[in-house]
Parts: sequence; C-alpha cells; structure tokens
Amino acid sequence: MFGLYITHPQVRIDPDVPVPQWGLSDIGAQRARAASALPWVRQLRRIVSSAEVKAMETAAILAEATGIGYETVEAMHENDRSATGFLPPEEFEKAADWFFAHPGESFRGWEKAVDAQRRIVSAVETALDRHGLSSPIAFVGHGGVGTLLKCHLAGLPIARNRDQPGGGGNLFAFSLADRRVTCDWTPMENWQGVDH
Repeated sequence: MFGLYITHPQVRIDPDVPVPQWGLSDIGAQRARAASALPWVRQLRRIVSSAEVKAMETAAILAEATGIGYETVEAMHENDRSATGFLPPEEFEKAADWFFAHPGESFRGWEKAVDAQRRIVSAVETALDRHGLSSPIAFVGHGGVGTLLKCHLAGLPIARNRDQPGGGGNLFAFSLADRRVTCDWTPMENWQGVDH
C-alpha cells in the first residue's frame, strides 16, 4: 500500500505576516480542490499535516473529500528560517541553494538541513509506527523538508536537484512496506495513483 508526501500548492505571500501563517492563494486552493476530486484521494485512510496554515488548508481540502478529517504534527513544519525573516524570491532561491549545498551548516541562523531532515524523518516514522501497512496515508507539508524526507527514503545525499519542481503542490509516493520511493515529484492534480 502507498504513502504520500504532499506539498502545499501556491500561497498568498505577505511580507508583513510570519511565513508559517501564510495561507493558500486562490490558485493554490484551486489546485488542491482539483486534486481532491481524483480517485486516489478517496483511498486515503489517514491525513497527517504540518501545523502551518498553508499545509492545514491543503489537508482540510483533501480531508473534506475523504470524510476522514486530518491531524496535525507540529514537528512537520518547514525548515526554520525565522532568523532571516522574509526574503524576496530571488534572495530566497539563493539561500535555498546554499541550505541544500551545505547541509551540516546554518545559513544565517536557519535550521541546518541535517537537523531538519532528522526532525521530519522522526515525525513521519512516528506516525507510521502507529499506522498499518494496508491503509493509504498522506503527509501534507512543505517542499524543503519534503525533499529532505525523500532523500532519506531514497538513500540519497541531501541535494537541491532532488527538490520539487515548480514551487509547490507536488507529491511523491512511497511503499508503506519498505519505505521505498515509488513515484518522484508529480503535480498533485496530475497523479493517477497506484495499483497496489
């Protein structure tokens, strides 16, 4: 059976609002609703979300389609970048490149990639320890820590070229039985599910 890691789609960027409190943009909400209409969503038996607003809004849209609700796990938050506050997109991309290229070091006070990876892997493994192998589960979170999780599951070193394309609203699938990645980043509204 499958597990999914789903990143929230596009957000409403507001430099005056702390990033964890940003919500989905109209486009992001529309993409989540498009994904929620697909058959794989109704297969889900559990949805576990980061406690950041954009992730919870995504999880709520998916949960409404399944009728099962969702739970939040604080430790699934995005890598902590509060030390620098909001960075304009071009500066942020450079910072993200550095973050992935130097996983054991902190970019101007950011959480180190190795520490963020340990945190997200622990949060996901803890949830999976209390979850059967026969029930599909989705984790809803963020691109940075999602990439770190994917690198861990795939047994690959941390690298930016393993990051999701297009800035959000993607998923990867993995087998619950052996935690093997079975589908690389795919737009959430395009994924057609698995046959097992």
